[in-house]
Amino acid sequence: MVDDAGLTGLVLAGYLLAMIALGAWAARRSNTLESFFLAGRSVKPILLTATLCATILGASSTLGMAGLGFSEGLTGAWWLLSGTLGLLALSFFLAEKVRAVGCFTLPELIGSQYDQRVRFGASLLVLVSWIGIIAAQIVASGKLLSVLFGPRQDIFMIVSALVFVVYTALGGQRAIVKTDAAQLLILILGLAIVSWRAFSLVGPEILAGQSFPTSATRGGIDVASLVLVVGSAYLVGPDIYSRLFSAENPETARMSALAAALVLLPLAFIITGLGISARILFPGIGPEDALPVLMAETLSPLGEGLVAAALLSALMSSADTTLLTATSIFALDLYKTAMPGAGQRRMMRVSRGGTVLLGGLALLSALHLPEIIATLLSAYTVFAGGLIVPLVAGFWRDRLRLTPEGALAALLGGGGIALLFGAKWPLLGMAVSAALLFLVSWLFPQSKRRIIG
Repeated sequence: MVDDAGLTGLVLAGYLLAMIALGAWAARRSNTLESFFLAGRSVKPILLTATLCATILGASSTLGMAGLGFSEGLTGAWWLLSGTLGLLALSFFLAEKVRAVGCFTLPELIGSQYDQRVRFGASLLVLVSWIGIIAAQIVASGKLLSVLFGPRQDIFMIVSALVFVVYTALGGQRAIVKTDAAQLLILILGLAIVSWRAFSLVGPEILAGQSFPTSATRGGIDVASLVLVVGSAYLVGPDIYSRLFSAENPETARMSALAAALVLLPLAFIITGLGISARILFPGIGPEDALPVLMAETLSPLGEGLVAAALLSALMSSADTTLLTATSIFALDLYKTAMPGAGQRRMMRVSRGGTVLLGGLALLSALHLPEIIATLLSAYTVFAGGLIVPLVAGFWRDRLRLTPEGALAALLGGGGIALLFGAKWPLLGMAVSAALLFLVSWLFPQSKRRIIG
C-alpha cells in the first residue's frame, strides 16, 4: 500500500517522466538550427501566449513572490506586476519590430543595430546574467522538493536540473513550447487548488486590509525602481525575445505579449495572497518556504502531489527557456561567429552539447546561491544596467545619431556599474548606460556603423 509521501512522489515522478517523453517526441523535428532554437518560426498565438506565461511564472513569480507576500504583504505583487507592465510596453511598441527583423537571438538583434563588437559584448553580459537566473530556478526546485521529501536539497536540485536539461537538449524550442503549454495548465490547476484551500482557512477578506500600491516596507521609490529594473527585463529580455522570434508572424508576437500580460495580472495578487495566508497560518517559517509549507500542511496527499507538480512545472518552464536562450547565444553568437565555416550537423552537436554544459554550470552555481529573489534581482540589475538603453534606442538609431562606440561604452559601463553598485543603487547602471550611449555617440559622430552580414 502506498503511503502519503509515496503517493505524492508517484505524482511527481509521473510528471517528470512525461516532460522527458515530450522532449524526446519533439526531438524528431528538431534537426535544424531554426527548428531547434525557434520551432521553425511557426508558433501560433495560443501556444505562444502559453509559453510566454510559463516562462515568466518561474521561481521569482511563485516561491519568491509568495515569500514577498509573506514578508511585506500585498506590495510583493509588484514583482510580477512589473513584468506585466514590461509586457504591455513590449506589445504596444516593440513586439512587431522584434519579430520583423528575423533574428535568432537578442545579441544578434543589437549587433544588427550597431556592429559585431556590440553583439559580442551583449552575448557575454546575457550569458553571465542568465546562468544566474537558471541557477535560481534550480535552487527553488530544491527548496520545493526538500519540504516534501526531506532536507537533501542538493540531491533534489540535481534531479530537477537533469530533467529539464535532458528534454531541452533533446527537443530544443519545440520541446519547450509543448512542455510549457502542459506546464501552464498544471500550474493554473495547482494554484486553484491551493488558493481554494488557503483562502477557505483564512478568508479572502485578508487582502482587503493590505496596504497597496505602497506600504511601510516598500515605498514609492522602491516600487518605481522595481518596475524599471524588473519590467525592463520583460521589455527587453533574451528569453522573451526568443519567444517573439518563434512567432509565425509579427502580429502574433504583438497579440501574444498582450494576452500574456492580461493572464498574469490576476495571478500576481493570487500568489502574493498565498504568501499572506502562509504568514497567518505558519508565522514561524521562512518567507520563501511559504508556498511549499502551505501546500504540504493544508492539502491531501493527492492534492499535495498535484500542487507540487504545478510549482515544479513553473520552475522548470522558466529554467528550460532560460537555458535554451543561453545556449542559442553560446552557439550562434559566440561559437558560430568564431567558426563561420561550421556546418549544420556540427552546429547541432554544439547546440546540444552547449545545453548540457550551461545547465551544468548553472547547477554548480545553484549549489552555492543565496535567496531566490536576491539572486534574480542581482542578475536582472546587471542585465538591465548594460543592455536595455542601447537596444531600445537602437530601433531609432539613425534619428538619435547613435554609433557602435556609444553602444559598446553603454554596454560595458552600465553593466559594470550595475555589477559593482546595483545592490545599493539599482537604477545607477541604466543611468550611466544612457549617459555613455549618447555622449560617446555624439562626441565621436565620425564612427561608421558596422552591420553583421
